[in-house]
Amino acid sequence: MSRILIIEDEVAIAHLEKDYLELSGFKVEMEHTGDEGLKRALNEEFNLVVLDLMLPGMDGFEVCKKIRENKDIPVIMVSAKKDDIDKIHGLGLGADDYMTKPFSPSELVARVKAHLARYERLVNTNQKNNDMIEIRGIRIDKTARRVYIDGEEKNFTTKEFDLLTFLAENPNHVYTKEELFREIWDMDSVGDIATVTVHIKKIREKIEGKTSKPQYIETIWGVGYRFKV
Repeated sequence: MSRILIIEDEVAIAHLEKDYLELSGFKVEMEHTGDEGLKRALNEEFNLVVLDLMLPGMDGFEVCKKIRENKDIPVIMVSAKKDDIDKIHGLGLGADDYMTKPFSPSELVARVKAHLARYERLVNTNQKNNDMIEIRGIRIDKTARRVYIDGEEKNFTTKEFDLLTFLAENPNHVYTKEELFREIWDMDSVGDIATVTVHIKKIREKIEGKTSKPQYIETIWGVGYRFKV
């Protein structure tokens, strides 16, 4: 069930919007100030935000800007202000739609459904286009060659990325240093496998909370390494 957050200072309007959206099968939460609405939008998982422009404290423009800096969920801005400059400003800050009050609740429901359907199609398309590996807080985008640890992007060298990806794609399999060198560097180790140890150390520094107690890449003494799941 999709979760909708309504940030609206006029309580009666907020409840009317909430009733219509819930009748259409959505789970709806409400906040009546910009500051509290922004806090919930950033700290909780919502599928769409209905955002009033004129709010106590932080106005809708600033709330929209900060939501867009952190999340890409749809934002529908609503306001009694009819000036094109406000609409242009709101859309320029990243709002997906701008509705001028008064509007019928059924129109709001229709637009919410349309934006959610469009967003879902976009997300599904991106998932199909990008080959992803996700394991316990690690997200490896093989297509874009990017790595995220608990949502934060980390920079990896080419070989660090290749080594991490290979281990993550073959979890719980123990590989010797010679095997890893041959797989990643595409050559025999010729007796020098120290580079594997160095790269494992660098990877652990980026993905492990405590390198002394690794949670992902485990050392199998006398044999090699394995990626734990």
